[in-house]
Amino acid sequence: MLNGIRVVEIEGLGPGPFAGMLLADLGADVIVVHRAAGEPAPGMPERPILDRGKRSITLDLKSPQDRKTALRLIATADALIEGFRPGVMERLGLGPEPCHALNPALVYGRMTGWGQDGPLSDRAGHDMNYIGLAGALWHASPIGQPPIAPPTLIGDIGGGALYLVVGILAGILNARATGRGTVVDAAIYDGAANMMNLLMSLAQSGGFSSERGQSLLDGPHWSRTYATSDGGFMSVQCLEPKFYAMFLDLLGLADDTDFADQFDRRKWPVLSKRLESLFAGRSLGEWQAVFEGTDACVAPVLTPEQSLHHPINKARQTWHDTGGTLQAAPAPRFAGAAAWSPRPVPARGEHSDEIIAELDENGG
Repeated sequence: MLNGIRVVEIEGLGPGPFAGMLLADLGADVIVVHRAAGEPAPGMPERPILDRGKRSITLDLKSPQDRKTALRLIATADALIEGFRPGVMERLGLGPEPCHALNPALVYGRMTGWGQDGPLSDRAGHDMNYIGLAGALWHASPIGQPPIAPPTLIGDIGGGALYLVVGILAGILNARATGRGTVVDAAIYDGAANMMNLLMSLAQSGGFSSERGQSLLDGPHWSRTYATSDGGFMSVQCLEPKFYAMFLDLLGLADDTDFADQFDRRKWPVLSKRLESLFAGRSLGEWQAVFEGTDACVAPVLTPEQSLHHPINKARQTWHDTGGTLQAAPAPRFAGAAAWSPRPVPARGEHSDEIIAELDENGG
């Protein structure tokens, strides 16, 4: 879908490289500028999955000659991705102004936690800090327990990388219509707050509350997870009455008057305790057999490794094990597209000579 689009990604951590991977998965020519020192960032492998399908050039952006090469490369790009604190790219001489002077149609994508301006723009932070301040962490655990969310998914990926990609693609469309590029200020804080608008819509009708445990999605006995006898977990979220009725029937509780009023908030804690005891009486496999193929809105909570072997993955081929490395296929999918297989992850600097030769050949 993005054949013919070139993106220059300045090596960073987390959401920036993830955004570059999404664009590469969609067919863009993503060139990642790795540090010339040749060492991956702390905690990252030599060849991270996030670099799949990209090309790599190593440059020392503090070197005048390498900085000139970076500018030559940026002049050929449709978009740029950088994830430094505000002001770092400017100090390197690679901020939006010199880049737009060379390439007026460039979409300059900036990924930060707190944004390019504001009282926290120059402060350090991580995923949990951003989503905590944005209001997106508040409901992320059962009542009475400290909030905790799946690492990076809500902030770095949901509020960060995905919004950056949307901004870059919107900017490219506008640049093709007007010839003018733009700067995309993608702040994880902003994106995480924006994702809350679905719940704010529920709040308008009384289905969502800032009081933990009192909303339709974080308080009911029919909207949570339950431990099984063998240490597994089953997820339950049968919101609609017809699905709730099926859930009760499969559990043998259809005639139990305590469960009759699905939306009686006063009963939710007691009914949750009853279901905790019930689910603890059987193994994960036994519960899967009970709910398999039904519309009760109950599913096992699996590790990625377990998900690899689930029948849905055998049908959709979402998870792939490539030589012991587990990775998920691109999403979304497009009608008529060929079956996907993992693209190679480049060695750092693997394409340096090739890219510089292209620049020389094209007069870049």
